Amino acid sequence: MSTLYISRLTKLAEEAAQTNEAAFETVSTKLADSLQGGGLVHLYGSGHSVLPCQETFPRYGSYVGFNPLTDPRVMWHNVLGAGGVRELLWLERTENYAEKFLDHQPLNPGDSIIIFGHSGRNASGIDTALYAKKRGLFVTAITSTHNLDKPATHSSGKRLADAADAVIDTRSPIEDAVVPVEGWSRPVAGSSTVLAMILMHELVARTAQKLGERGVELPTFASPTIAGVTLHDTDVIYGKYRERMIDAQQKHLDFFKGRMQGEA
Repeated sequence: MSTLYISRLTKLAEEAAQTNEAAFETVSTKLADSLQGGGLVHLYGSGHSVLPCQETFPRYGSYVGFNPLTDPRVMWHNVLGAGGVRELLWLERTENYAEKFLDHQPLNPGDSIIIFGHSGRNASGIDTALYAKKRGLFVTAITSTHNLDKPATHSSGKRLADAADAVIDTRSPIEDAVVPVEGWSRPVAGSSTVLAMILMHELVARTAQKLGERGVELPTFASPTIAGVTLHDTDVIYGKYRERMIDAQQKHLDFFKGRMQGEA
């Protein structure tokens, strides 16, 4: 007996692997360039698309240079009420909010950013892509191209895929859920977040491989359950991460001061 969810998800993951081969190579090369140059690879999403950002860094098997841009106002901490889903759904669809958050983040020319968004139609992700391109970043969207059949709702006339330099396609269906249930009018078991995480881990692996081929090794988290690895090793890597973030903030400071003084 085949599984209800896992077999369907595996099929989508295999389809995504084939579909994105060229994009994997393009994007991982750009990410390696950013990291080798001392820059950052930023990660952004809202709602459930925050989860791939958190899954990428910090975690065992990931390395210094990734910077998750997690805005608590577009994450849910309650189902209803303060920090609830209805509030974030409203905010992620509101244009010109994201830049208020991004002004404070160390986005510098030469960096890269990966933006997650299943539908690719929310203002939060599109505004972030447009903002990042103005700042000289290479922008990658991890989204489902099945949603490109839907018209853009953003004032720019763009969807996330339109605003990005490169697109990684999750192949997740428009409805996201993939398991039909007899007697139910709607399918269950969402696919987009899991697929986005799988595709991001492929980029993590390929980027590391490219850096290794260039003779570059970045500090990498390893589980203290491994013989010879201690919690102190993790703290040392956090120190390296802090150094890179301070350097990025210093590079960003003049731009930030200008924004606070009303400069474009």
